[in-house]
Amino acid sequence: MNEDLATLRGIDHSPSETLSASTWFGQRRRPLLSPHGVGTVDQALYAVLNVKHHFVRLWGLSNRVIVLDEVHAYDTYTSGLIVALLRWLRSLDCSVVLMSATLPHARRRDLLAAWGVDQILPEPAYPRLMLADATGVKGVHVDARPLAPIEVRGMDCDIDSLADVAIAQLREGGCGASIVNTVARAQALYRALQERLRDAGLAGGTSLLLFHARFPADERRVLEERVLSLFGPHGQRPPRALLVATQVAEQSLDIDFDFMLSDLAPIDLLLQRAGRLHRHLRDSRPTAHAVARLWVAGLQPDQLPELEQTAWGFVYEPYLLCRTWALLTQEPVLNLPHDIDRLVQAVYDDDHELPDEVEAAMRRFIEIDAYGEYLADRKTQEQLAQNIAIHPAEEAQLAYDHKPRGHEEDEQGLGLTNVTRLGQPSITLIPVMVDAEGRWHVREGDSGFDPNSPVDSPTARALYGRQIKASRRWVFEHFNGQEPPVAFAQHALLRHARAVPLTARTFSLGNRSLNLSAELGLVYGDEGGEADPRTTPADCTSATATPAGQPADRDRSG
Repeated sequence: MNEDLATLRGIDHSPSETLSASTWFGQRRRPLLSPHGVGTVDQALYAVLNVKHHFVRLWGLSNRVIVLDEVHAYDTYTSGLIVALLRWLRSLDCSVVLMSATLPHARRRDLLAAWGVDQILPEPAYPRLMLADATGVKGVHVDARPLAPIEVRGMDCDIDSLADVAIAQLREGGCGASIVNTVARAQALYRALQERLRDAGLAGGTSLLLFHARFPADERRVLEERVLSLFGPHGQRPPRALLVATQVAEQSLDIDFDFMLSDLAPIDLLLQRAGRLHRHLRDSRPTAHAVARLWVAGLQPDQLPELEQTAWGFVYEPYLLCRTWALLTQEPVLNLPHDIDRLVQAVYDDDHELPDEVEAAMRRFIEIDAYGEYLADRKTQEQLAQNIAIHPAEEAQLAYDHKPRGHEEDEQGLGLTNVTRLGQPSITLIPVMVDAEGRWHVREGDSGFDPNSPVDSPTARALYGRQIKASRRWVFEHFNGQEPPVAFAQHALLRHARAVPLTARTFSLGNRSLNLSAELGLVYGDEGGEADPRTTPADCTSATATPAGQPADRDRSG
C-alpha cells in the first residue's frame, strides 16, 4: 500500500509478465525486510512454522529489536508459538521487549525459560521492570501514577439490563463506554440504545458510537480516529456520549471515560478495560461521575454468570471467567495499578483458594467441571503448538521432521493451512456493490469496473482498503470455494481475497445473508434470523504487517 514503493518497483502494474514480481512484493512477509515495521504478532509467528519462505521472516527479524505488546492477551496455543519464537529470536541475536501490565507468574516463567533463564526470579513490588541478559535476571520496582479508586457494581447480563444502566448514566451527562465480548452483542446493544435514547428524549443531545472489527478496514480506521478525537487525551469531549465497543477498545487506544459498563471477562482483560476509567487528569467531570464506577454484567454474587446464551464461554475459558467472578464479587473497590498484580495472580494461580463465600455447588462447578475442561484444553493447545513449531536447536536435516507443511492463512495452496491462532478458519472479504448492468463498484456512485477485466492500481488499492475478516463457517466455506474474478486474480493485492457482491448492500445465499450496514458494519443473517454469536465470538485478528508509517490492522478478536 506504500505508493512510493509501488511506483519504484513497478508493482502497481498488472500485465501478466509482471504478476510474479507484483505477487512477491505484495505478499505480507516482505514488510519484515524493511528497517522498521509494525504489524500483529502473527507476522513474526509465521517465521517458526513450516510455511513457504518462513526463513525470509526469520532473516528479516534477525539482529533486530523486537517489541511484543500485550503478551498476556493470547490463548495457550498462540502463547506456545510465542515461546517458540523467543527461542529463535535469542538464537538470531535479537533483543526482545515483552510488554504487559497483567502478566501471570506462570506465563512469565515460560517466557523467561524460552530465553534460557532457569534461575529463581526476583520479585520486586509491582509495577516492575525485569531484565534478562547474559549476567542473569534483574528486577526493579517503578513508580506509576495511581488511578482514581473504581467502584465495582454487578448487574444482569442481558441486553436490556445493559441498556437500562447505560441510559441511567447518560441522563447525568458525561462520556461512557460499554465494552462487550461479541460483535453480535455490540450490534444488539447499539440498536437497543437507539430506541431507548429516543424514548428518553436524549437522542438529540447524545453521541452514540459503535466500534468493532467487522467494519471495512477503511471505515474502521475512520471510526478509530473519531473515537480518539472524542475520548483521547486531547479529545473534544461532547457533553453526553456513549461508545459501544468490543475488545478493539480494550487496549492500545489511549481513551478515557467517566463511567463504564463491561461484560464479564478474565481478570487481566477486565482490568485493561477498567484502566480506561478516569484515565486522564481532568479539571472537572459531571458530578454524578466524580467517582469512577464500573458495572460488570454477570457479576451477581448469588449466581454464576450465564456463559452459553451470552456466548462468553465460547470467547473465554469458563474456568477463568468463573474464578474472576468469584474474586470480583468480593472486591467492591479497585485501586489501580496497586491491585492489578494481586488480582491477576489470584485468578491465574490454580492453587489460590476461592473465597469462602462461594457456595458449595458453585465451587464444585468451578473447581471440578470447569477446571477439568480447562486443563484438558490447555494441554491440547500446548501440544498443538509444540507439534507445529520448528525448534532452533534441531539439526537442519531434522528440523522439519513431523512439522506439518502448510500455507499461510488467506493464501491458496493444497493441504493444510498453518495458523497462528486456533478457532474457526477465516477469510478476507471485500464488499463490492453490483449495479443493474453487472458492473462492480467500490462504493455506491463511483464509475465502477468490469470484474472480468484487470483493474487499475487506484481501484485495486481502494478495494484492498475495504477488506473485512470473516469466520462464520458458511461464509468461509462458500467464498473459499469461489474462484476470484479476473479483476482480483490478476492483481497482487487482491488475489488472496474474495469479493462479496452486494445488491442493495445485501448478499443472500438461501436462507442466509450478509448485510453491510453503514451503522452496524457486517451483519450475519442465518436461516432468516440473527446469527448465533457463538460461532464468531470476537473481532477477528488480522495477520497483516506493514512497513513503518503505513496503517497496520489492530489486533482485537469476531
